[in-house]
Amino acid sequence: MTRWGMVIDLDRCTACQACVVACRVENNAPPSGPEFAHQGRDISWIRLGSIKHEEAGNRPGLSLAPLPCMHCENPPCVHVCPTHATTIDEEGMVAQVPARCIGCRYCTTACPYTVRQFNWRLGQWPAPLDQGRNPDVSIRPRGVVEKCTFCAHRLQRARDRARYEGRELEPDEYVPACVESCPAEAMFFGDLDDPHSEVARQAASPRAFRLMEELGTRPKVIYLSKGE
Repeated sequence: MTRWGMVIDLDRCTACQACVVACRVENNAPPSGPEFAHQGRDISWIRLGSIKHEEAGNRPGLSLAPLPCMHCENPPCVHVCPTHATTIDEEGMVAQVPARCIGCRYCTTACPYTVRQFNWRLGQWPAPLDQGRNPDVSIRPRGVVEKCTFCAHRLQRARDRARYEGRELEPDEYVPACVESCPAEAMFFGDLDDPHSEVARQAASPRAFRLMEELGTRPKVIYLSKGE
C-alpha cells in the first residue's frame, strides 16, 4: 500500500512562496482582498512559518519554511471530529469532506500545526480571477474547515489515466501543485515506503526531522535541516 509523504529541504528553500501561490490557484482558495488581508483574515492551504531546528554543528536555527497539512499517521484532528468530516484514507492522507463539516472547528483546535483554515465567507473572484478557477476542484461553502489534501484530485486524475491506458500508476506521475511549482526543487513527494523513491531517500537523511514529533502525531511531512 502506498504511503504518500513529502520532504522539504530547508537548505534549498528560499521562502519565495511559489508553493503558496500554486496551491491557492490549484485548489480555488478564494482571495481575501486588501481589506481582509490587512486584518489577517486569509484562507491559504499552505503558508510560510518559522521553524526552529538544529543546524549542523548543533547550532540552533530558525528558518522560514512551507507549512502544509502534516498528514499525520496519528492525526488528532480525526479523533475529535464529531461528524467524521476529517478522515484518514487507506493511503494515509488526511482528507476533509466539506459536505460533512458543520464548522465546529474542533479539528482546528486539536491540530498543533495550525494548518487548518475556517472558510469564513463565500468565495468571490473578481474579474479576471474568475477565469482561473480549477474545474477539478469544487468551491467550498461558507462555514466549513479547509486544508491541504496533497492535491488529491491530481492523484485521481493520474489513476484514471493509468486505468484508461491499462497500466499501473507510475511513481512520479502524481505530484501536488506546490512540489511541481518549487523553483529551487526543495520539495520532494512520493511513496515513503518505496525504498527506490527519491522522497524515501531524502527522508532517510541524517538531517531529517519532523515538527513536534514528541507529540506522537507521526507527520508524513519531513524537513531537512540546514547543513554546513
